[in-house]
Amino acid sequence: MNKFSLYKDRCIIMMCCLCFQMTFASGEKKQEARGDCFANSLSLVSSFVGMTKIQQNITGIVSDANGALNGVTVSIKGKPINTITDTNGQFTIAATEGDVLVFSFVGYKEVAVAVDSRSTINVTMQEDATTLREVVVNAGYYSVKDKERTGSISKITSKDIEKQPVTNVLAAMQGRMAGVDIVQDSGSPGGAFSIKIRGTNSLRADGNQPLYIIDGVPYSSETIGSIATSGTAPSLTSPLNSINPSDIESIEVLKDADATAIYGSRGANGVVLITTKKGKAGKTTFTVNGSTSVGSVTRTPKLMNTQQYLAMRQQAFANDGISVYPDFAYDVNGTWDANRYTDWQKEFIGGTAEVNNLQASVSGGSAKTQYLLSGNYRTETTVFPGDFKYNKGAAHFNMNHTSDDDKFKLVFSANYTAQKNNQPATDLTAVSRTLAPNAPALYDADGNLNWENSTWDNPLATMLSEFDSNIKDLTANTVLSYQILKNLQAKSSFGYSDLKNTESRTQPHTMYNPAYGLGSEFSGLSVSQTDRSTWIVEPQLNWNTTLGKGKVEALVGSTFQQQETNRLFMNGFGFSSNSLIHDLASASIKTIDLSDETIYKYQAFFARINYNWNERYLLNITGRRDGSSRFGTGKQFATFGAVGAAWIFSNENFLKDNSVLSFGKLRTSYGTTGNDQIGDYQFLDTYASSGNTYQGLIGLQPIRLFNPEFGWETNKKFEVALETGFLKDRLFLTTAYYFNRSSNQLVGIPLPGTTGFGSLNANLDATVQNSGLEFTLRTVNIQRTNFEWTTNFNISVSRNKLVSYPGLESSTNANRYIVGQPINIIKVYNYTGMNPTTGVYEFEDVNGDGVITSIGDRTEIVDLSPDFFGGLQNNFKYKNLQLDFLFQFVKQETFGPTPGVPGTAVNQLASVSNSNGQQPLTSGVNGDIINGYFRYALSTGNIEDASYVRLKNISLTYDLPLKKSKGVRCQLYLQGQNLLTFTNYSNGDPEFKFSNYLPPLKVYSAGVKLTL
Repeated sequence: MNKFSLYKDRCIIMMCCLCFQMTFASGEKKQEARGDCFANSLSLVSSFVGMTKIQQNITGIVSDANGALNGVTVSIKGKPINTITDTNGQFTIAATEGDVLVFSFVGYKEVAVAVDSRSTINVTMQEDATTLREVVVNAGYYSVKDKERTGSISKITSKDIEKQPVTNVLAAMQGRMAGVDIVQDSGSPGGAFSIKIRGTNSLRADGNQPLYIIDGVPYSSETIGSIATSGTAPSLTSPLNSINPSDIESIEVLKDADATAIYGSRGANGVVLITTKKGKAGKTTFTVNGSTSVGSVTRTPKLMNTQQYLAMRQQAFANDGISVYPDFAYDVNGTWDANRYTDWQKEFIGGTAEVNNLQASVSGGSAKTQYLLSGNYRTETTVFPGDFKYNKGAAHFNMNHTSDDDKFKLVFSANYTAQKNNQPATDLTAVSRTLAPNAPALYDADGNLNWENSTWDNPLATMLSEFDSNIKDLTANTVLSYQILKNLQAKSSFGYSDLKNTESRTQPHTMYNPAYGLGSEFSGLSVSQTDRSTWIVEPQLNWNTTLGKGKVEALVGSTFQQQETNRLFMNGFGFSSNSLIHDLASASIKTIDLSDETIYKYQAFFARINYNWNERYLLNITGRRDGSSRFGTGKQFATFGAVGAAWIFSNENFLKDNSVLSFGKLRTSYGTTGNDQIGDYQFLDTYASSGNTYQGLIGLQPIRLFNPEFGWETNKKFEVALETGFLKDRLFLTTAYYFNRSSNQLVGIPLPGTTGFGSLNANLDATVQNSGLEFTLRTVNIQRTNFEWTTNFNISVSRNKLVSYPGLESSTNANRYIVGQPINIIKVYNYTGMNPTTGVYEFEDVNGDGVITSIGDRTEIVDLSPDFFGGLQNNFKYKNLQLDFLFQFVKQETFGPTPGVPGTAVNQLASVSNSNGQQPLTSGVNGDIINGYFRYALSTGNIEDASYVRLKNISLTYDLPLKKSKGVRCQLYLQGQNLLTFTNYSNGDPEFKFSNYLPPLKVYSAGVKLTL
């Protein structure tokens, strides 16, 4: 018997019973029974008629302003019938005419639509700030709802990343996260970025890197290569370029002790969690995304033209009493054309870099198994003259599988990247700003390099020296989990990474003036090879239960990790032909400067317990016992932990229905983390090959002293924060204060030269303090059906201080650090002005000894750390059009340009010619002016405001109005990076601290994204 027949028979029986009651009742009861019978009969008839309505399949597409939404729950109100949308946003559900479909999705407003007589229903959903608190945040070993987290975690998603034409993952984070300070080190292709999360903790420059985790696998951020083989960047090659931004689903940055303590020693400087994209259930979807970009230097300083330059030179010789110009003064004595002018910045770094990027992916699967496979290929040229190119290819695969009983789960992900970078070995930025504007032409009449009768060294000759880098990088991870009991899960992660890097730098003899008569025997090649592999295994147990109004979650696990690094640095000289210069075997002389193998072993046990009472009071306790092979016996293990607590006071009865305050949470945390970023074998007495032969044998030489007391660096962190949402979270404000102290510093303590060693690796009883305020504001300004406008703002104010340093006055760092001052300070002279009689810069004689010296008179303090930094992002959506832009701002000071002594054969800023005699000039013979100039470069007079506001990113996206029923989506987009910079800084780009290297590029990009 079907449901319809059963319902019909039930109606007939009930009607008969009612009529029987009415027949045998008497008087008033009979009258009441008659009325009840009539009413119930109408109700039953109505229900019966409803059951006779024809049931049909309702289809449609669910989307938002960005396109189709996958995973939206579609249900029938009041009935246990539901389905979800596929990757194209499509759904099918059986319903009748009187039903109401309810569409719900985390982060979006719920939509209810009456079926009526329609068979197709398309719905556009809107984001809801209130439900965004339900979004799950990745905290590493566990996940937590944003509203229930007790730690400090910042997050960006693929929606933010895909709007930026960048190749380094750190570039996508600039200006978007409070407390995360990111600076680009170079504008050259493949250039690195530096990152500081809540300040500088360690006195060692290489001890402040955060921990990077890609899909659960630790990813080493240690630079690779060698200074001898590095290219145009001021730093060594960054392995972070191996991470393809297009494959990233989200990036979470863990900052406070509660969030980072579960990583123990690895989380001292913060943790960056990178989650790659995963497959989703639904029909197979193909996506192709192609773009073309052009880039140029953001800002260049305004330099002297030929007339101004020659006038400066002539005045300098006059000041020195020289009336007949020397033979070597080619720029001013008539050897070079006095009427010639070349804008060398335009010539050397004024080119246009071209970037082409192609990304393709296929994804799909069933409810039990999902997959995603994507590939990316990117090519990038440079602004330098010459045929140089950076090629990068990447592949990403992900598969998720769940057993039929939903107990067993498998997650596998792998990322492979291959990079080939060919760049000039010399950055022409410095020479472009110092070369005389009337210098000769670069090429002669025959198209060869012009040496102008040996009157100059042609800068383009350095372009013949090339930097080549080949990097192949693989990361893979498998997570197996099994639901042992309803509330007990066993899980284990197995990760592996392998990086292979080969770098070379050539120095052909053709880069030198032919007049020197140097043959191919003077050609040289430097090669460095780095192989780094890591494996990690992390078994875990997760348990949860409910105790009355409280929920308990517990996690225990362990980590077993090993990293092996092999390095080989070699040199070759004397090649019979430059065509063989890349073949080290062809060199007549070969040397091995370094060949070593290091093994790093790490073991840990960790635990977490979380208690949530009635969604009001939250307590999170984490602990970790770490063991590192970088320390000696008795010092290898250390324990770290943290406690985080939160009170969601908006859930209290007296605020629950408040019309103004929609959400309120007060949270705090305190704990300790450690640091072992000191390198391998630093506590041992180690030896290296001396390279010298004695009685036919190569000897050894000691390079490090033994120190068994070498132990962990410790970082104590405290934070208190207030999260408040107003007007249904249309205005959401987070205010956080943090206070961190890093002690037991891992440094090299200087030793007297008589010991034969410059320093001894040891723990210094010095303490570095970082404190600051972070503000994050999100506002939903307008939210209509066809138009939305949201704003995100963040600002960070950080202060650094050296709290203690025993014996600082007698150490070699006495002139570098001051207790009570930041560790990023520079001691400078106090500039008092220019002597009008001698025309020499003068400075304060602090110690009154009558002599200006660096030790006694460089006492003024300049802090080069930013006073504050942040970003302002706006997002506009109108129908199929979306506009996003981000302004990044920094308040900071830095040193002004110091290209060389004014008056010598070095070009200067145009402002020097307008100094009204306040600029000392010498042709190079006045020692007082020269000494004064170099002191001025390190004085208060040369400190310049380098604050700036930059249009960091802008993106305009248009969805072509195609028929959604076809399952095709086409997006056209325009993007820009570093487009506008507002600053008073005189020496080009204010972000870039290395003025002798290429600054960041201004990039314009256009592309199309097609989904089938």
